Amino acid sequence: MVGSYAAGGGRGAAAAEGKLDELRRRMGKAEGDLLKIVGVGGGAWGSVFCALLQDAYGRHRDKAQVRVWRRPGRAVDRATAEHLFEVINAREDVLRRLIRRCAYLKYVEARLGDRTLYADEILRDGFCLNMIDTPLCPLKVVTNLQEAVWDADIVINGLPSTETREVFGEIGRYWKERIRPPVIISLAKGIEASINPVPRIITPTQMISNATGVPLENILYLGGPNIASEIYNKEYANARICGADKWRKPLAKFLRQPHFIVWDNSDLITHEVMGGLKNIYAIGAGMVAALTNESATSKSVYFSLCTSEMIYITHLLAEDPEKLAGPLLADTYVTLLKGRNAWYGQKLAKGELTLEMGDSIKGKGTIQGVSAVHAFYELLSQSSLSVTHPEVKKLVAPVELCPILKTLYKILIKRELGTDSILQAIRDESMYDPRERIEMSQRQSLYRPSLLGLPKVDITQA
Repeated sequence: MVGSYAAGGGRGAAAAEGKLDELRRRMGKAEGDLLKIVGVGGGAWGSVFCALLQDAYGRHRDKAQVRVWRRPGRAVDRATAEHLFEVINAREDVLRRLIRRCAYLKYVEARLGDRTLYADEILRDGFCLNMIDTPLCPLKVVTNLQEAVWDADIVINGLPSTETREVFGEIGRYWKERIRPPVIISLAKGIEASINPVPRIITPTQMISNATGVPLENILYLGGPNIASEIYNKEYANARICGADKWRKPLAKFLRQPHFIVWDNSDLITHEVMGGLKNIYAIGAGMVAALTNESATSKSVYFSLCTSEMIYITHLLAEDPEKLAGPLLADTYVTLLKGRNAWYGQKLAKGELTLEMGDSIKGKGTIQGVSAVHAFYELLSQSSLSVTHPEVKKLVAPVELCPILKTLYKILIKRELGTDSILQAIRDESMYDPRERIEMSQRQSLYRPSLLGLPKVDITQA
């Protein structure tokens, strides 16, 4: 069946059970004690991630339980219900499954306007509201947050970064009496900016640790160049799980599937920040594509300029930025091709969406690049982070060397410019060769560990 990772018997089933048993032992689970995995948030990637685990391990009901929490009460509008009905009837396997579960009639009634469907209700049948065209396996859905998380062993953060602090603040109250902290895997790609007492980035894993008291060694980040629907449909993909030694290698092995390869890395915070950075430039890429009628030349010019800015920013954030080049560019590439942030930029440029509609879009979820633009601009505008401008040889805030970031800030946050200003930014005759920005990054000692909350080091400007 398309979209199913369930091991089809034989060696596959035995291997999956072996991985499950190994993780259960590592987590100290006794015989008959379920390994409880809970996804927090019902967006596209969070739902797919839990569906992968359900397909792989759900058959072992005496050993593991996979559930998803999402808020109740989100109604499915009539147009979406009609489209969902078409999706169901186009897939014989899905149609048969719903009939067998006595769940088909409600979709007929919703199609006719005789009934209202809800997002948590359809997720139980394997339909994510943000990804209707890709049916998943049926999922166990819980709408009471305390019930979902209070005794969970592994928690998957599938929330947008903008919602992570609030929800995990509530979760932290339920975990006050816990003796053993859970393991948390965060899928969120976004950051917040903290300016006082020194400018620094706050990532979702740090938000979670601060809100719950769970030590960072128990919190990991998983990211990579992937599109949720394609992963569930068995398109080959890879990801990287980052965090402390204690959990990242066992979890990489547990999460690995035949078409979803998971590597591991110790650099948690930097990879997490890079996952948010590429969303910024994806919005601009969408704008350029729409405004130039998909001109390959214009898109390549934009790609050259935006990657040089990202490389420059990684030199501020990482002591060994070259190690991040491959993962960052791969994640950027797939996001520019098919991600929701690029889609959002296209829709804005075409006038099919407006900024007044906000950054939470029906059928897509939260466009995290918008808040990332605000956070990175605010951080890189601080004079305390000044760098030497390669032409005027004076100290300037780092953002002055990021013309695309500056333009996106004026379009999306300040709303001073129209979307066509992104073309003016990349066609500026005074703009220097992006290669020069990269060379300048390599010549100067740009690394600012304080941006990631690390101890300060002595920096000598070249």
